[in-house]
Amino acid sequence: MKLKFLIILLFVGSITFAQEKNYTAQEVTINKLIDGTLLTPNTIKKPNLIIIIAGSGPTDRDGNQNFLKSNSLKKLAQALSAKAIATFRYDKRIVKQIRNRNIDKNMMFDDFVVDAKSVVNYFKDSKKYNKIYIAGHSQGSLVGMLASKNNAYGFISLAGAGQSIDKVIIEQVEKTAPMYLEDTKRVFKVLEGGKTTAKFPPALASVFNLEVQPFIANWMSYNPKVEIKKLNMPILIINGTKDLQVSEAEAKLLKEASPHAALKIIDKMNHILVPIEGDNLENSKSYNETSRKLSPELIEAIIDFME
Repeated sequence: MKLKFLIILLFVGSITFAQEKNYTAQEVTINKLIDGTLLTPNTIKKPNLIIIIAGSGPTDRDGNQNFLKSNSLKKLAQALSAKAIATFRYDKRIVKQIRNRNIDKNMMFDDFVVDAKSVVNYFKDSKKYNKIYIAGHSQGSLVGMLASKNNAYGFISLAGAGQSIDKVIIEQVEKTAPMYLEDTKRVFKVLEGGKTTAKFPPALASVFNLEVQPFIANWMSYNPKVEIKKLNMPILIINGTKDLQVSEAEAKLLKEASPHAALKIIDKMNHILVPIEGDNLENSKSYNETSRKLSPELIEAIIDFME
């Protein structure tokens, strides 16, 4: 059950204005692939900006997928903008493709990095912001690392893995479905060699579908520990002790690779950035509960880091 849950989560411009509290919301089109929401504080002429990058799967600007709605990234953006920090969050390109019923089957992990860099360049060219930070959540952490190099002032990893995705999945399979461990290792070995294979158990089809394999191979070619070492900028690494998908051990791996980075482990915070008091059932249910509030320690940690 846990493996199935993990797999689902892994894969699964025109501007308008509206006043909200002490910031202004603007719908911004970066290019034909990327649309998002910019929140700008009303009290500062040239604020700092945080670009928020969503995690894996067809995740929209608010941190939601079709059957999983928590509004985690929307709440994060609003909380930060209420503290006088501009934020921009955007739909991943696959979200727009699904809506238009025109999915690019040749999409690669590198395409997400291209999109993130396009967003950064859009706001750098506007010259309206003091410092630009990138905050990447889950898969977006690695995307953010790659996009931050020579582009951003600072980087924030939110529940980001410290190992390449093949090692993360191998660990999950070993814990939850050990009978598929050797098959999983074998397929990843094939992908590492630049090939694809149709020989895998049906239970692993969501991970190793032939159409997905080139994307996975591209994704696993990046080691977060190697990439974070390349960042000569302020770095904040955040993880929660109740994260079902990315353990705090992953955050510590990133910290080991980048000793100058700040590390914040938040007690009881889960993968979608909310506090969990109960068991794994409560944790899983929270992925579809929009009423939950974000961990206040999360916002405090980001504000302190930027100050």
